[in-house]
Amino acid sequence: MIDITFDFRSDARGKDPDAYSPTLNAYHRILWSKELPNGEVMELQSGRAPYALKWKDFWFSSDTIIVEMTHLKNKKMIDQVRERYSDFDVYIEHLLHRSYTIGSMVIFPVHVNSMNQRKGTNLRIADRCIRRHYAGEESPLSKVIESDKAFYDLFVDFKGYVDFFFMQDCVSDDYSSVDIWMGDASFKKNGLPETVEDYFRFREHIFLDKRNKRIQGYCIEHDL
Repeated sequence: MIDITFDFRSDARGKDPDAYSPTLNAYHRILWSKELPNGEVMELQSGRAPYALKWKDFWFSSDTIIVEMTHLKNKKMIDQVRERYSDFDVYIEHLLHRSYTIGSMVIFPVHVNSMNQRKGTNLRIADRCIRRHYAGEESPLSKVIESDKAFYDLFVDFKGYVDFFFMQDCVSDDYSSVDIWMGDASFKKNGLPETVEDYFRFREHIFLDKRNKRIQGYCIEHDL
């Protein structure tokens, strides 16, 4: 049974869970091996890390939706957060645990300059959604997404992509807009927190918990 509380760091042997957690690899295979919106059935197979999953000519890697924000470049802001919590280490560990559950994980095609690399290196993008591609609109990632057009075509449209990966709680009811956690939809502002207040709003966003519940409901319905 898929456990939505399982922390993928626990079996990654101190390495990157996206590439080295066998449980995460298994969960991805179980969850995404199903009928695609275009009518095909994706049957994921395990490969060797870091190219952990394969189907047809596609190679996929796992990626986290939630950014950790624990790197040295965030030290000043994290130090301010630390001042607000006497049990800071417990608080951070709780956030990290949530960030390494299945509700925080998704797969992308993997290759040089692929989506899972580029979206994290451009601060105007950070970890935002890809609605613009399906709407025919430009974004800083247009060329990257176009290089994986065959992958995005599998989902037919934005709704197909969102529903397949249980992302419904970060879009509007009619799928016409995305819930932007930081910055705005213009890509002119940093997509990551820059103040302590922004940090709390970004890290404690309830999308992750809602997605975990959606995944849990799907697993119960399909006896996974």
